[in-house]
Formats: sequence, C-alpha cells, structure tokens
Amino acid sequence: MGWFWRKKDKTPTLADDAPPQAGPSPSPPQPLPTPAEPSPAAESVPAPTPDAPAESEPVAPARSGVFGRLKQRLSKTRDSLSSGFARIVTGKRKIDARVLEDLEELLITADVGVQTSTALIERLTAARPADADELQAALRSEVRAILTRHRPAAAAAAAAPHVIMVVGVNGVGKTTTIGKLAARYTAAGRRVLIAAADTFRAAAVDQIAIWAERAGATLVRHRDGADPAAVAYDAVEAALARNVDVVIVDTAGRLHTKVNLMEEIKKVKRSIAKRLPEAPHEVLLVLDATTGQNAVSQARLFNEALGVTGIALTKLDGTAKGGIVIAICESFDLPLRYIGIGEAIEDLQDFDPEGFVQALFSED
Repeated sequence: MGWFWRKKDKTPTLADDAPPQAGPSPSPPQPLPTPAEPSPAAESVPAPTPDAPAESEPVAPARSGVFGRLKQRLSKTRDSLSSGFARIVTGKRKIDARVLEDLEELLITADVGVQTSTALIERLTAARPADADELQAALRSEVRAILTRHRPAAAAAAAAPHVIMVVGVNGVGKTTTIGKLAARYTAAGRRVLIAAADTFRAAAVDQIAIWAERAGATLVRHRDGADPAAVAYDAVEAALARNVDVVIVDTAGRLHTKVNLMEEIKKVKRSIAKRLPEAPHEVLLVLDATTGQNAVSQARLFNEALGVTGIALTKLDGTAKGGIVIAICESFDLPLRYIGIGEAIEDLQDFDPEGFVQALFSED
C-alpha cells in the first residue's frame, strides 16, 4: 500500500517545449562530399562528418538514470492517482460497486478517457479483487497490457536517406522534438538533415536552425513564405546528393479540423514521395499531453489524413493527467514511439511500457 501514501515529490518539473538552453556549442561542422548540388532555391548548412559508425536507430539515454528521471517527471500524475486511490479505499474492507465507480471517476479525471476507463472497470470487475492490494495489482496488470499492445516494429533495413515527416498542431513541441531526435541520431553517428518546411509561422525557421546547429545537423531552408512542399522536395534532393542518412521534415502546425490546411500538408507528403517514392518512411505525430482528450481527436484525424506511423507525446512532466498515455494506446493501432518529460535532450525518451508502469505505480 506504500504507493497510495507516497509523499509528494517537491522537485520542480521542466517544460518540454521551452527553447533550448544555452550550453556548449557543437563542434564546427565539416563539409561533406557533394556528388551533386540540390536545387539552387535551397540554402543549407553542412553537417559534420561523424566519427562513429552508423547505427540503425538513434542513441537512447543510458538505462541507468532513465527510470529515475521518468519517475520524477511523472510525479504529478502518480501523486494524483495515489492520493485519489487512497481516498477511495480508505476504510473499505472489500471492493464493492461503489469503490469501482469511484475508481472509474478517478481514471476519467486523469484523462484516461471515458471509453478506456469503462473498459478497465469492466475488466477489474471480472477479476473480482478482494481488497485494495489486489485491486492495485489488477489495475497495474491491465494498464501494462494496454501499453504493450502496440510495440514499434523493428526498423527495416532501407536505403538512405530515411525520411521522417513530423506533424502536429501548433504549440505541441514539434520543433523541440525534432531537435532532440536529430541530436540522438547524430550521437549514433548518422548524417542528419533537417528540412525547415514550416515557412509560415514567424521565426519558425530561426528556431529550427538553432536546434539544427546544436544537434550538428544540416539545415535546408527557403525564404519566409515559400512553398513548404518545395522545401521538402529540395531537402530530399540534397540528402541524396550528400549521402545523408536521415532526413527530418518539419511542417507547419495544422489545425486538424481545417480541411484546407490538412490538404496542404498532404501536398508536402506527396512532394517527398515524388523525389523518393518510398518516402516518407515515418510520419511522426507530436501530441501535447496537457491537452488531454483533444490529443485523441488530433491523433484520429491526422492518422486518417496522413497515415501516421508513430506518436511522440510531449510535456508529460507538466500535467497530472498522464492517463492520456493509456487512452492513446487503447484507442489506436499505433505505437507510442517517444515521450517528452522535460527540456533536456535526454528528456525525449523511447517509450518503455514496463518502465512507465513502474514509474506510475512506484511505491517510493
């Protein structure tokens, strides 16, 4: 029962989409051989030549320390659930319908969602837990089953460049996520190119340029207001010419309910495929955990329009409603690839279902 009475962690949390902090500047980039030149309309900054051998996946933070960081940053959600659960079961000698009804309400307030919460309660009712300890164990088991249902597929060997198109509405942390992902790939010895295809938002290109420099990645950009599809096309062209391993395409925030704006981002995807038919190899949707059930609606509409292949959920450190992770995993046949739990590069973590469950239900 220690988990339910855990004292609140007073450690302050960090915002996920804050601008990058000042730190040591990356090594000056070294020019790569260029068998052919990209379109003259594109401006790019050469990426450094990696010293390490290429890897198939970005380098993740070391396992030691990752759990502790995750546990700390999930403290708001954990404290909310633990205190609520303690209130529900205190003085109860058995688990009856009233306890399960109160638990369902607690899950809904944690943004697990009505449908997912109802399904969980039905399964917990069928398990017939005798006391609070059995109820906790059953809940933990059911949450683990949901989170492990859709594991990311193993990366298939593919000819370079590997193109990742990053999408989402404004303010969810796309730029920050791209910068952190680029840094992880370059740390793995990959040549990374970022396409600054968000040409409409003021200062968007300047922001992604800061992250590209910090990550040691090449940046392809056009003038403000340029056609984002042209930027994406030229980025793939440049990547092919320079033997780049990974291309990450930034896109303008699109309100998922605006059909005309969604059509424009479809054009970006078609432009990428025009230059490299099998691309983009990934369509990564970035969602903000603090938006709650609205994130579920965004995921549904972006997936229908673009065929999303994975999700990055940001700002989990800034909300007591981390149950949205459970709702997303239950609602979609899509892998949750990354979670953002702070502003540091290492705070973009591969989603580890078992680690998440342990951090959420930790007893100390």
